[in-house]
Amino acid sequence: MSAETVIAVAATVVALGSLWVSWAQTRATRLHNRQSVRPLLRIRRIRRIRQDDRVGLKIVNAGLGPAVVTRSAALLDGEVAGEWNREVKPALFAPGLWPKTYSLRAGSVVLAGQETFLVLLESDGTDANGSDRLGEFWALIDRRLVIEVEYESLYGGEGFSVSSATPGGS
Repeated sequence: MSAETVIAVAATVVALGSLWVSWAQTRATRLHNRQSVRPLLRIRRIRRIRQDDRVGLKIVNAGLGPAVVTRSAALLDGEVAGEWNREVKPALFAPGLWPKTYSLRAGSVVLAGQETFLVLLESDGTDANGSDRLGEFWALIDRRLVIEVEYESLYGGEGFSVSSATPGGS
């Protein structure tokens, strides 16, 4: 074998090795970029009776990027009541238990680090039965009401979800 042939084969091997390293590095960079903007939604139960008299469910984005909501649902006693928005309130809450709510429609965005109550009932301190109302409301959101949220990152297509019924959601 001539020296020219050996040099040509070595150059080809080096070029193929360089191409493989470049491809692997590009793939790793893309994966890193996707993970660096991954949202992580959690739903927490808040029960503070006799402290600041408030009961509710709070959604928190503990991830590094914004969460784009693709679907939300409210379930009462296992039955789907509808999308988690203002229109579903009459189906879920009695007039005496009319809480503040925050809608999550498809396309809504929960920013990185954002915390907001999905549903919140506060006692104004003037109601003698305030703790009874809060206790009744707590029983509703703790045992009967489930809020499910499906979301994705800015890249899309991941199909992440969180539910107020799951251990990660409490």
